[in-house]
Amino acid sequence: MPIWFWLALVVIVALLWKANAGSAAPSLPHPELPEEKDGKIGDDPVELLIEDVIDLHAFAPRDVASVVDEYLEEAAKRGFEEVRIIHGRGMGIQRRIVRKLLRTHPRVARFGDAPAERGGWGATLVRLTSYYRGEDF
Repeated sequence: MPIWFWLALVVIVALLWKANAGSAAPSLPHPELPEEKDGKIGDDPVELLIEDVIDLHAFAPRDVASVVDEYLEEAAKRGFEEVRIIHGRGMGIQRRIVRKLLRTHPRVARFGDAPAERGGWGATLVRLTSYYRGEDF
């Protein structure tokens, strides 16, 4: 493209920038921040909807094992035969944490990579035991 095109574009952008510089951005209401308790913010437990799939992308690696353990217990209580755990492909940290837990979890009959159309090696399919042995039943 000719140089005059680029110069004109720079001038237009500069004029628009200058025109908007005086106007304040609209202020949007924001929700209240959680209260700080013992130096931590938002320690209250979060209730999750239990479905046949859980996506671990929202959880820190340090929380993955406990989240998956509680999820498997609740999924078994609700009678799911199979669940899918989405841990992502990345560097495999969450996948290793999940697989280590699944090897010894009492609710797990077997597990393996999901098929390509359901996440491939970025997700793990878990076949749960056919019955729940907990005291809640």
